[in-house]
Amino acid sequence: MDNSKIGHHISRQFNTELEDIRNKVLEMGGLVERQLELAIQAFTTNDVETAELVIKQDNQVNDMEVEIDLECTQIIALRQPTAFDLRLLLTVIKIISELEIAGDHAERIAKMSIQLSDTDGRHDQYQEILHMADVVKDMLHGALDAFARMSVDGITVITGKDEKVDREYSSIVRQLITHMMEDPRNITRTLNVLWTVRALERIGDHACYLCEHLVFMVKGEAVRHLNQQELEEKMKG
Repeated sequence: MDNSKIGHHISRQFNTELEDIRNKVLEMGGLVERQLELAIQAFTTNDVETAELVIKQDNQVNDMEVEIDLECTQIIALRQPTAFDLRLLLTVIKIISELEIAGDHAERIAKMSIQLSDTDGRHDQYQEILHMADVVKDMLHGALDAFARMSVDGITVITGKDEKVDREYSSIVRQLITHMMEDPRNITRTLNVLWTVRALERIGDHACYLCEHLVFMVKGEAVRHLNQQELEEKMKG
């Protein structure tokens, strides 16, 4: 990790507090990554036990969000940080919210996998879904890695993958709708698969939001409402 941006305070305790906050965010991010990995595993293997583990882990993610948010609020109140330090703390508050929501979506995938485990159905869409999941996992991991490095290098590569996720999502949805039309008996099961794919697509969106928050933290510029081309131009400038 690059500590140069936060390792310059007169108070060593302040340095320690900021580093502790950053480490806890990465720990929370790692837990959400694990949730997503296990949720996909449960979905593709009908593993109810693994799905239930993901659901239990969501409580831990929620607790970490509350804990980190409280620590950030206390530091802002007591230390009255400015410039980069203030942006860091404000960004952390936003990032943990994005991670908590991503964890909720992983929990939804786990819940859908439990419902799907009791039904018979086609698995021919799973290969495409797994490919989409791999892209989403790469996006989330890349965003967390950028936070660990406190760098926006490669940010546009991560956000650029969202277009691919959206295309794959649309393709899978069309297949699922066709599947339901062919046989109405498939509707309930197919809707559960559809909710799973939607959850994956939303996790990809939140990985992009993480990247946008990081740009604010590092460069002090708001890029939340820029499209991909505008973001790339901004990062070159």
